[in-house]
Amino acid sequence: QQKQKKKQQQQQPKKKKKKAGFKKGENALGLSVAKEEDFATWYQQVVTRSEMIEYYDISGCYILRPWSYGMWEFIQSFFDGEIKKLGVKNSYFPVFVSQSALTKEEDHIEGFAPEVAWVTHAGESELPEKIAIRPTSETIMYPAFAKWIRSHRDLPLRLNQWSNVVRWEFKHPTPFIRSREFLWQEGHTAHATLKEAEVEVLQILDLYAAIYEELLAVPVVKGRKTEKEKFAGGMYTTTIESFIPSTGRGVQSATSHCLGQNFSKMFNIRFEDENAKEQLVWQNSWGCTTRSIGVMVMVHGDDKGLVVPPRVAPTQVVIVPIYFKDVGENKAADDKAYELADQLKAAGVRTEVDSRRNYNPGWKYAHWELKGVPLRIELGPKDFEKQSVVVVRRDTGAKKAVSWADLTTAVPAELEQMQADMLTRARGVRDSRLKKVTDWDSFHQALNKACMALAPFCDQVECEESIKTRSAEAAENVEEQKTEDGEEVDAARQLSGAAKSLCTPFDQPELPEGLTCVNCAKKAVNWTLFGRSY
Repeated sequence: QQKQKKKQQQQQPKKKKKKAGFKKGENALGLSVAKEEDFATWYQQVVTRSEMIEYYDISGCYILRPWSYGMWEFIQSFFDGEIKKLGVKNSYFPVFVSQSALTKEEDHIEGFAPEVAWVTHAGESELPEKIAIRPTSETIMYPAFAKWIRSHRDLPLRLNQWSNVVRWEFKHPTPFIRSREFLWQEGHTAHATLKEAEVEVLQILDLYAAIYEELLAVPVVKGRKTEKEKFAGGMYTTTIESFIPSTGRGVQSATSHCLGQNFSKMFNIRFEDENAKEQLVWQNSWGCTTRSIGVMVMVHGDDKGLVVPPRVAPTQVVIVPIYFKDVGENKAADDKAYELADQLKAAGVRTEVDSRRNYNPGWKYAHWELKGVPLRIELGPKDFEKQSVVVVRRDTGAKKAVSWADLTTAVPAELEQMQADMLTRARGVRDSRLKKVTDWDSFHQALNKACMALAPFCDQVECEESIKTRSAEAAENVEEQKTEDGEEVDAARQLSGAAKSLCTPFDQPELPEGLTCVNCAKKAVNWTLFGRSY
């Protein structure tokens, strides 16, 4: 009966999609759907119309245009500088890996096997052994580690590479979030002791959290992956998890793995310690990808387009002169706009002037709002009289008059305030969608209201498999969902699919004595964060 009712509901006419940002007479350069009405279409339009990506003729592969690649460069610059302070050095290893090397660690390759892309031919000739295109670099780098490490004096060995990776995803490709080729950095290090390796794992995780929170203004939860979700072949995995409110899904945003000695055994990476005794090294690997940019878009974007946090905005300020009818006065407006731009650049603000004459001010406003530029400065006839400009924030639309004389101090301050405000708002929304539950009914209700659930958990792999199965079945049987105030949840926010553990947060609430697992009768050993995810 439930399935029949669900089928009838699906056959009912769909609601007409709400148009976003269109008014009579406007140029259709903006978005045609609202974020909360059709998120998938909204996202596709935002990343293409804001000139972040261009689609390619191979599914799951995308061209990163300068607007998005510029954001990646800011992430690169920050992280590269920080890891070099820790003694990490950059290197580069080949994109190809032999089949024999890739399959040397069985658990490791099992985790990647369905996604590996293989080269089987050179021209018309079949290769004697097929060659994999790098899905990750453990098996590429570690044979070299075994050659380079001989003594405790060779440790620690800390290498990083900025590269591309190919994982032939068969799920729905999504620009930045899930693609067949993506950019990342991957760090691989070898240490004399487990203690030294574990210190680095958390140092790197803190840097990843800084990328998201301090650069992208996206709040994250730091924690440890369960045994089921850890990196294949590793000892344990730490992670930062973000959340997309519009879809109610979590995103694994970056991971830092302690590999233990599993790979050093496989690849015979040994050293002679201070007592002339042979030892296996302890290893770590860690990575962060261009997925970070997609998370930023999903969290901050609105019905006008992108909203880019100032610290990663390729252009932080755009000055739009509002032209007069008199041609001579228009030249004066241009001259003043470029003069103010030069002053802002000298103050460290990335600034552009939009002096195109073939577009009116309204069109320009919409264009730069779509691209998410943090601040717009309007310079019109009245502003000349007052020797001031109007500064408009992209995130709130708030306007304020600023004198020409104060611009170089007011604008940097406004950018910093906007950066802080964006993180505060995003954290508030995220926290409102994180529900602490102790029983299955509450767990299920939280998930189907597009929230994450923090639940007591026994930390057993079999139980986690059961949660995945039960939550998938429960999602199929949902007839009607209501928000906390009793209103029905729109169909776009009703989530299907299984829930899984996102992480066991480092910040653990007190666990009451005798509390049982949310799914079984066993004693709970921690609070674990569950949710549906990308």
